[in-house]
Amino acid sequence: MTQVKICGVTSLDDARVAVEAGADMIGLNFYPPSPRYVTPDQAQTIVEQLPPEVAAVGVFVNETAEAITHVAEVSGVKKVQLHGDEAPSVCAALSLPVIKAFRFTEHVRPEMMAGYTTVDAFLVEGFHERLYGGGGAMADWQQVATLHDYGRIILAGGLTPDNVRQAIRVVQPYAVDVSSGVEASLGQKDGQKVRAFVQQAKAAI
Repeated sequence: MTQVKICGVTSLDDARVAVEAGADMIGLNFYPPSPRYVTPDQAQTIVEQLPPEVAAVGVFVNETAEAITHVAEVSGVKKVQLHGDEAPSVCAALSLPVIKAFRFTEHVRPEMMAGYTTVDAFLVEGFHERLYGGGGAMADWQQVATLHDYGRIILAGGLTPDNVRQAIRVVQPYAVDVSSGVEASLGQKDGQKVRAFVQQAKAAI
């Protein structure tokens, strides 16, 4: 069954909604320019209330391995997601499982994924010229479906309760990731959409 990650969680209430809906992971954004940014201390308050079966993932953009490790230790996240232009060496320097994000353009090609031999999974979404994630830019599902030889694939970008089941059928990903597609407003989740998204994702074959 496809795993589900609810990303951009900014409050304990939204985390609880995700957990109760059946999400497998929640994402906590440590990129200060993001409207979904949380401090390490705010994240810790959320993480310490999560059940053990739900993994907290810290999202970072172009930070050093040392900075990432420090924030992970303070916040208590169990995985890290690198959403910028991080080199394979940064991923290899981290002791926690790493999700490396890719937004394909003419300059960022799928074959670049082959250099990231230590990562736990690859997150693939569409390209947004101004945002590192959370912009709702849809990936080319047919292209993403060809990437499984590189490693475990997490599909993100433009997913909603209305299209996630079809996306899973096409891509057959290890997991799906959603942020803006289940929001009531920027940084605030819509409980009904979160529940519908998880339900549709888990029902996909």
